[in-house]
Amino acid sequence: MTGTYSAFKTDISQDELNVFKKAIGQLVGVNYQPLAVSSQVVSGINYKFFCNATPVYPNAITEPVIILIYEQLDGSVHLNEIKKI
Repeated sequence: MTGTYSAFKTDISQDELNVFKKAIGQLVGVNYQPLAVSSQVVSGINYKFFCNATPVYPNAITEPVIILIYEQLDGSVHLNEIKKI
């Protein structure tokens, strides 16, 4: 439905993973593992990825985060925010 986010799902599609990888591809210092995704159809698609975030250093503590990504109709993606939860 347009305007509302879907429920989170753990079966992340290859297309959704491609959007995720495009958005975080240039980030360094933290590994993000997507566990679930929710989407919202607007003029494009907003995504909320529920992830484990692990800094890249010995004995780092993994923390849960929500990564907000917007995919435009032309396929370009924008990383909007990373929220610790």
